[in-house]
Amino acid sequence: MTEFLPPEEYAASLPKATVFGALFFTDMNDRPVQLHAVYGPEHPWQLPGGTAEDGERPWRTAVRETAEETGLLVPGPPRLLAAVFGLPGASWPLATVGFVFDAGRLTDRQIAGLTLAPEEHNEVRVLPLEEWRPLMPVQDFARLAALSEARRSGVAAYVGDWDRDVGETAR
Repeated sequence: MTEFLPPEEYAASLPKATVFGALFFTDMNDRPVQLHAVYGPEHPWQLPGGTAEDGERPWRTAVRETAEETGLLVPGPPRLLAAVFGLPGASWPLATVGFVFDAGRLTDRQIAGLTLAPEEHNEVRVLPLEEWRPLMPVQDFARLAALSEARRSGVAAYVGDWDRDVGETAR
């Protein structure tokens, strides 16, 4: 006979994770739009988005963080492009579970009008997909490529190896 633990004991025994929500934008030529982070070299180029606050759902997180980081208001509805999972590492002790949503295409005027939060990002860049490869860690580029393919194909991606402390910036 299996003995069941009380809920609080069982919950304490489970792996812990942070949850994030992010938005994937491209310009009108389907070139990914990313933000340059000022606070750490681990993930130098990022999608608008961030970690969920207590009680916040991933879509709401993505919309809130994008507004805070760029000034851009995204009404939705949400269209999931990818679920992302990463194991913990030395730089972060929790697993990462994320949801990346398609936020469509931005005009040159919209991109030029983005207002960055200087404590988080200092540059917006738009490049063809392959030109991102040398600028980011291998797993970040793999995620970006999966997002581009998910948008193109209409089939959501699963990025199951977005682990911490893995990969160097490709050169």
